[in-house]
Amino acid sequence: MAGHSKWANIKHRKGRQDAKRGQMFTKATKELMLAAKLGGSDPVMNSRLRMAIDAAKNINMPKDKIDTAIKKGTGEITSGSIEEVVYEGYGPGGVAILVEGVTDNKNRTVAEIRKLFSKAGGNLGESGCVGWMFQNYGVLTFDKNAYDEDQLLEVGLEAGVEDVIDDGEAWEVRTAPEDYLAVKEAFEQAGIEIQNAEVAKIPQTYVALDVETAEKALRLYEQLDEHDDVQKVHANFEIPDELYAKMEA
Repeated sequence: MAGHSKWANIKHRKGRQDAKRGQMFTKATKELMLAAKLGGSDPVMNSRLRMAIDAAKNINMPKDKIDTAIKKGTGEITSGSIEEVVYEGYGPGGVAILVEGVTDNKNRTVAEIRKLFSKAGGNLGESGCVGWMFQNYGVLTFDKNAYDEDQLLEVGLEAGVEDVIDDGEAWEVRTAPEDYLAVKEAFEQAGIEIQNAEVAKIPQTYVALDVETAEKALRLYEQLDEHDDVQKVHANFEIPDELYAKMEA
């Protein structure tokens, strides 16, 4: 089942950027608020909130901050109105980019996102123009030095694991989104340590770029990801080995 994961290269880079920026709490807070607003404050009945709480705990967000964010989402604590937004477009080299965000001012946010695309030589497109190129998966990663593929399959198959992929630095386990929580719980109960877990949009195909174009695409990716109203950025380009080596240096 194992195979190389192109998606992981960008995710590893993104993880380092997140740590540098210190924006993880802000993004987690917004997702907690939105999840509670859309589905209520009971995580048993609201799977999106359950995943948001889980993600917040994974970055060591204090319980009182989690509770406050949920109460803001349900209106128990007064705060500004927020809503979910999705933007789709093309970056350098024709790269497909999908941006998920939360904003209190859609007009402001779309203008700023469009400007970032334009400055990079790309363009913001219509809804649906690239969304079909991505598929939702539950994604969990594990230390390759601690576990082998058979160990992960033995625990995960019954819970709903669809694939185990060698991303070069870790094992990447994929599930259907609806099986994500059950699979995560199965590994936790088996005492298998999870490095990272999330529901992500993964490209069905990838665009190969030269180093110069890939640098431009990566710069746009990071600028979008650093925007205050952006929660997640998804793109379908491969990072050339030469550029990846420079990033790792």
